[in-house]
Amino acid sequence: MFTKSKKQTTLLRYWTTRYLITLIAGLTLLAAGSMWWIKQTTLENRLNLMEYLAVETADRVAQSNNNDDDFDRFDRRLEERARILQMENQPQLYITDLDGNVLNAGPPHRGPGGGPGRTAGQAPPEVIEREDTVQEIEVNGVDVYAVKTPLTVDDRQTGWVVVMQSKADLTNVDQEYRLLIILLVGLGLLGWIVIYFLSKKILKPIQDVAQAAAKVREGDYDITLDTDPRELEIYELVTSFKEMTNRLIQLEQMRAELLAGVTHDLKTPVTSISGLVQAVRDGIVTGEERQEFLDITLKEIQRLQTMIADLLDFNSLAAGAFTIRNENCNMNKLIQEISRQWQVTQNEPVDLKVIMPDHPINKMTDPLRLQQIMINLLNNSYQALWKGGSITIILSDARIDVKDTGSGIPEAEQAYVFERFFRGEKKKLKVRGLGLGLPFSKMLARALGADLILKESSHQGTTFSVVWDKAKR
Repeated sequence: MFTKSKKQTTLLRYWTTRYLITLIAGLTLLAAGSMWWIKQTTLENRLNLMEYLAVETADRVAQSNNNDDDFDRFDRRLEERARILQMENQPQLYITDLDGNVLNAGPPHRGPGGGPGRTAGQAPPEVIEREDTVQEIEVNGVDVYAVKTPLTVDDRQTGWVVVMQSKADLTNVDQEYRLLIILLVGLGLLGWIVIYFLSKKILKPIQDVAQAAAKVREGDYDITLDTDPRELEIYELVTSFKEMTNRLIQLEQMRAELLAGVTHDLKTPVTSISGLVQAVRDGIVTGEERQEFLDITLKEIQRLQTMIADLLDFNSLAAGAFTIRNENCNMNKLIQEISRQWQVTQNEPVDLKVIMPDHPINKMTDPLRLQQIMINLLNNSYQALWKGGSITIILSDARIDVKDTGSGIPEAEQAYVFERFFRGEKKKLKVRGLGLGLPFSKMLARALGADLILKESSHQGTTFSVVWDKAKR
């Protein structure tokens, strides 16, 4: 009896949980990379715009009268640029002479990083001294980016235009981060919902198969499954399980028939022997009739011994307690001898033909076990023959075919001819037996390194083949 472990969980929960963890990890890495990229791209774009602003200011200063109205216009332009760049604080603009002394003296306001605004004085010396157009410096403990461009009047440089903004303002992209987080969270939820419902849809037929398997385990074979799923693997799973269930139903029927058949086949000769012996013992028959009763009794005993021997041989081979003695055999001579011995032991003449190749065929095999296989195949062919029919044995390098012109095996029974204890409807009426001949022969063939197959069967006859190597079809 199977018990559910505490560590076991449903496939739906198992895989959706792991998918969600993987999704969160992937989206977290994607968010980190995207945030870094947004930050760097935004910084680059804003620095480019600051460069443009510095060049634009230099051109306008060169054309202006350098009065307060012009500086006010610059202030308004800075405010507009700050709004475009989505920054809380506008950039700080300095117009200096060549030594860095500040020339513009507009109304004071907050400068980079929230520090003092522009006033009369001097721009940071390192900005003027360095040749770089874009610089990262530190002002009053605040990281600041400075962009400068030369101020030229009448083709002569008269000073510098310096635009400064704190690094914090330039890299402040909270709005973009919020949009990114909303997008990634939305994608995560959507992905989890999609995988949840897809997993649920895929797992539905698997759950149906699991429930059906539980019913089969309890002996209930009456199951219903959807045998038309779109997924190939699930279709194969459901179809295979359905075929297995049908096979179990048939095997269960065969088991019931076997019990009745074996009981009948064993009981009949015992009953016959008992009646015959009792008749002889009580003196009911005398003389020649008594001798005839004894002969019939011996035949019934032999038939009973044969059935018991079949059971013992089959069980021995199935348990592996069977000896195979391979030797190098001339298959041409061996098949000729087996067919001749079988033919002379038949009560009536049999039209038996043996077709051999022109060249000798040698194989490592056990001649006694091969003889058992061939005799069983010949007996089956003989039992299926119509009056005037024939049997043909065809030997080739890779196989031995036993072909008859008998009634054939019904198509519905062909898949079960190698099942132990299976007997066809026609054969049940004609011959006593346990249905072990073909299964026993197939096991013997495999022990010899070959296989026994039903090559073809129709109303025109049947062909069984003992096949070596890869030539099984």
